[in-house]
Amino acid sequence: MQNLTYQTLQNGVIIPSVGLGVFQIENGPVAEQSVRSALNVGYRHIDTARAYRNEESVGKVVRESGIARDEIFVTTKLWNSDVREGRTRAAFEESLKRLNMDYIDLYLIHWPAEGFEAAWLEMEALYREGKIRAIGVSNFHGHHIDRLMKNATITPMINQFECHPLLSQKPLREYCRSKGIVCQAWSPLGGTGGNLLDHAALRVLALHYNKSVAQIVLRWDIQGGLITIPKSVHPERIAANMDIFDFELSAEDMAAIDALNEDRRVGPDPDHFNF
Repeated sequence: MQNLTYQTLQNGVIIPSVGLGVFQIENGPVAEQSVRSALNVGYRHIDTARAYRNEESVGKVVRESGIARDEIFVTTKLWNSDVREGRTRAAFEESLKRLNMDYIDLYLIHWPAEGFEAAWLEMEALYREGKIRAIGVSNFHGHHIDRLMKNATITPMINQFECHPLLSQKPLREYCRSKGIVCQAWSPLGGTGGNLLDHAALRVLALHYNKSVAQIVLRWDIQGGLITIPKSVHPERIAANMDIFDFELSAEDMAAIDALNEDRRVGPDPDHFNF
């Protein structure tokens, strides 16, 4: 069976293939319990953002976990208003302070807001200063990356975007791979209010493999070369979402899940967002 527990970025940094996403988890006891539950069952990758307003909770639990800092991969993101206002360095320092950390493992431009080219150059500087171990983008189409690379000297190491069986993003994934950019899926289980986990074809596969539909989808992610960051506040689901390394989907079943694609988004299109 393939070892899919981590991927290696273009600069040699290792990132765990499964992480906990903390979007829409309230700062304080709820966020702290989610991160603590994740670390207790073996997660070593936490994905937050300035816009999630829970960086303090993430940092607190990481510090109190008793796990060495260099064993936990922490991502946060540069928000759109900071991109537009040219506040990249200030925003980074604010995130670092809220996390109460000496460095951040991965810093992403959250959306392709106007001014992202200049923001990227400042992120390159922070990376060269050793304050960030890896830099990347989030919600970028290929043409956004092409624009960014006109003045950049470092190719984004990761592109994090909405991806799940109903929005498989195959063209974008192929584009990124051609550039050496690792792909990361947000909303891998189809998003709040979505019906992906009730999909009949996925339920059949779940029965066949004696796994949950969520575990089938997350296994599809990592076998397809994606890093995946499912969100949950329920300890039992957090544990189950990590329990995907003891089985392997067949090539036929991978193809069957690929065929479910409808190009259906649950979040905004990066070409049309108004925040």
